Amino acid sequence: MSTAVAGWEQFSKKKAGTWLVCIALALGAIAMLGSTGIVFALLLALMLTGMPISIALGLTVLTFLFFFANVPTEAVAMKLFTGIEKFEIMAIPFFILAGNFLTHGGVAKRMINFATSMVGHWHGGLALAGVIACALFAAVSGSSPATVVAIGSVMLPAMVRAGFPKRFGAGVITTSGSLGILIPPSIPMVIYCVATNSSVGAMFMGGVIPGIMLMTLLGLVSWWIARKNNYPRMQKATWGERAKAFRESVWGLFLIVIVLGGIYSGMFTPTEAAAMSAVYAFIVAVFVYRDIPFKKIPKVLLDSASMSAMLLYIITNAVLFSFLMTHENIPQMMADWIIGNNLGVVAFLLVTNVLLLLAGNVMEPSSIILILAPILFPVAMALGIDPIHFGVLITVNMEVGMCHPPVGLNLYVASGITKMGISELTVAVWPWLLAMIGFMLLITYVPIISLWLPRALGY
Repeated sequence: MSTAVAGWEQFSKKKAGTWLVCIALALGAIAMLGSTGIVFALLLALMLTGMPISIALGLTVLTFLFFFANVPTEAVAMKLFTGIEKFEIMAIPFFILAGNFLTHGGVAKRMINFATSMVGHWHGGLALAGVIACALFAAVSGSSPATVVAIGSVMLPAMVRAGFPKRFGAGVITTSGSLGILIPPSIPMVIYCVATNSSVGAMFMGGVIPGIMLMTLLGLVSWWIARKNNYPRMQKATWGERAKAFRESVWGLFLIVIVLGGIYSGMFTPTEAAAMSAVYAFIVAVFVYRDIPFKKIPKVLLDSASMSAMLLYIITNAVLFSFLMTHENIPQMMADWIIGNNLGVVAFLLVTNVLLLLAGNVMEPSSIILILAPILFPVAMALGIDPIHFGVLITVNMEVGMCHPPVGLNLYVASGITKMGISELTVAVWPWLLAMIGFMLLITYVPIISLWLPRALGY
């Protein structure tokens, strides 16, 4: 997790390459929204200074409310406290804590061994094992950077030793790590539900089939490249070796059953499932696998608290920003304009994709969701778009944004692991990134992919 923190710090300092995008967005906002465009212009101006997103959000709201609107100070203070009084928000620190216990422990290595025993003998077997291991770890961590760190730190050296090009391995892990925010449990999905008052359980179910499809697609790209270039294949494992690898990894894999099975069956809510996952991950890492000694537990707790505080601080300021949007009636204005100009669902979804991809050039996923979801969500509802479909669409966009420059967080985390430059990693991920963009369009215009499972389960 220290690599993830280092990658985050490097990401947060990145300022170059975003000026034209920010200026264009600011001018567009002012042109479309008139006086209310001041909100977006001020926010982007503060971002240009290199100010953290969370602080820029808070200052934007306070400046506008105090100088351009007639809102009592007491209302602002009350909104700060009531805005995060939501039971679902408690899931975020619990999932972060569970992910940290699993990252510091040996769960990832055991998952890799299991995946390798199943598909290692295929073309590009280690790459396919990396994709599957990322999907499995995503299903217990809910974090994309944690998935890249946990799987990449073990898998990348193994791939290089086996004779795979370093660039190929980096491309596989960087993009497959993005499955951490699509396959449930997913921290960005929880944030989306908090921002839009949607069902966390339904969102988790909505991400299952798209997650499996994207895992298969990334695996196919890896297999095709490996077959084309005749990359190494491992010796086929016996069923005894596969059984042994499964037994060693079953404690980690069982966490998937606990979280998703508990939510499916109605035994507990997603927030309660997050708490259960944190306790279970602690027991597995400390007492079952014994990969984390007692003296390292305080460090895991501090890392988790630091990451949770960062996200909760962003959420608090984003709640204020959402309050401002509602007070100024901006979402309704956008909905009226889109409906009045007969743009329709197809055009709106296309504009949404473009806007989210542009935002991915200057912000990380949590900030994008917290800023744009309260604005775009009412418009989507006015057009009759299902909230779960819209949430999965946003999540897939966030996956793409984490893998492309200039501020793709997965690139920075992978850079810390591979010691490769961002430009070299950008070239490395292109085959998988193009496949992800095609998948994003499929999810955008074929909503049944996201909605079939939630509807089948009665959500």
